[in-house]
Amino acid sequence: MSDLADMPGHMIRRFQQIAVAVFQSELGAVGSDLTPVQYAALRTIDERPGLDQASLAALIAYDRATIGGVVERLVSKGLIAREVSARDRRARVLTIAPKGRDLLDAVEPSVQRAQAAMLDGLDEAEAVEFMRLLRKAVEAGNESSRAPLRRPERD
Repeated sequence: MSDLADMPGHMIRRFQQIAVAVFQSELGAVGSDLTPVQYAALRTIDERPGLDQASLAALIAYDRATIGGVVERLVSKGLIAREVSARDRRARVLTIAPKGRDLLDAVEPSVQRAQAAMLDGLDEAEAVEFMRLLRKAVEAGNESSRAPLRRPERD
């Protein structure tokens, strides 16, 4: 029987726990309860105003069946607006609200501190190599995910 510390799945799950805890601690310190998924959604909506929920889910590699709850929480917090699309009355388009833009600006230093803290145990070269290998492994397994990342179409 192998040691759990030698199993990538176990170690990735542990690192995810650490990453979420560090993120929540950093944002909590500035009075924000934004979750990592909410941050990813808010940032993506800010970068691509007018996108629909299905596109948002694809761009942040989140399950389409549950993205609605994330969007609903952001709407209820007044961070984004959801409106009927002018092109397709069945679709809802998302835009960042002024309160959402202000929140992104306010939490960005905390988000960056969290990202750095997640790699505290590594020196600079190790952190670069870790991220290279992590991106490579994630890309290789992308299609195995319940919510594969879909790159945006080129405008």
